[in-house]
Amino acid sequence: MSNLSEIRYNTPNLISNLSPHSYISGCQTLNMNESKNKTRETILKSSIEYATNLATHYGHRLERSVVYTQGVAISGRLRLHDLLPESTNPVADIVEIVAEYANAPLDIFSPSDGTANYAGVCWSDELAAATDDGNYADLIEQVADMFGPNLSAGPLDPDVRVEDFFFAATILGRAYLSSGDSRHIDLLTEFLLAADTLQENGLWWHCKASPFFWGRGNAFAALGFAEALTYMPEDHPSREELLHTHLLHLEGLAKCQDESGMWNQVIDMPETYLEFSATAMIGYSIARGLREGWLDEEWRGVADKAWKGISQRISEQGELEHVCIGTGPLATLDEYVQRPYTDGPDERGGAMALWFAVEMARLETGV
Repeated sequence: MSNLSEIRYNTPNLISNLSPHSYISGCQTLNMNESKNKTRETILKSSIEYATNLATHYGHRLERSVVYTQGVAISGRLRLHDLLPESTNPVADIVEIVAEYANAPLDIFSPSDGTANYAGVCWSDELAAATDDGNYADLIEQVADMFGPNLSAGPLDPDVRVEDFFFAATILGRAYLSSGDSRHIDLLTEFLLAADTLQENGLWWHCKASPFFWGRGNAFAALGFAEALTYMPEDHPSREELLHTHLLHLEGLAKCQDESGMWNQVIDMPETYLEFSATAMIGYSIARGLREGWLDEEWRGVADKAWKGISQRISEQGELEHVCIGTGPLATLDEYVQRPYTDGPDERGGAMALWFAVEMARLETGV
């Protein structure tokens, strides 16, 4: 496995040159001729193993500029312990990690920070529940207010950048659940309903200025809608419309899933490299929908394939394969095709893989 600093521009054979000894024991390719129950048992075992492994490598820092990748990883550690109460409790460590920000919430962000940074406190409601400390609930409420007061005056990009689907949903949805203040869910709903860049093939453009089907961009969209549906009341008048849009998108994604279970750097271009973070995020979105009940059991095979794909690309040292580097809107399709990736430790991929692993384990255990 190459170092994080190594960035390739080509599309090598993914894991063919890697020693099997660099992978933890549960990640061998599943025998598709085994019984469904045996396959599910293997996935459950490996998802917990991988989550535990990933939690030792990710979620141990919250440094300026605070950003969503750090927040998701911290959340993942809390979720893993919630699933496995007998495991080492990370709460005291996390309280220490976030203390600087919890004690002075208005000083967390700089004037140049934006929605990706605000999403870096997505752990707040979970830490509030774990500690019975209302200060953490107050933190997510204060950060949610930074997304408003309305679409025209707030920080959400009018060019409809799909990253904002997740950044807004994970904060506004949690703030609504924590406080019951309908302002948050109403702003989120207005934003998602106004998004108009979903195409006839069921895929989202990165944004209006970049009308290309970037892999992680589509994953942000899937993840954003999954987060919104998680926190939105069942009787919300816009829920069915948002769910319909989400299903159209997932159907478009399912048609593009590689046989390996992965999705590509450019979703509808199978000749582009198989991209880790997009697969983890889309897989999580489907697993969450299955567990929460808005997706039918027929989606289970898509989630299982996605888990199989990424689990084969995680080492014991938390190294990952083919995580697209940070990517803002690009001017040409070729720039997305040639966008570099990292092989090695990567917070984007590691955080999302931790969420996905825990969600697969929760799906299996019905928690």
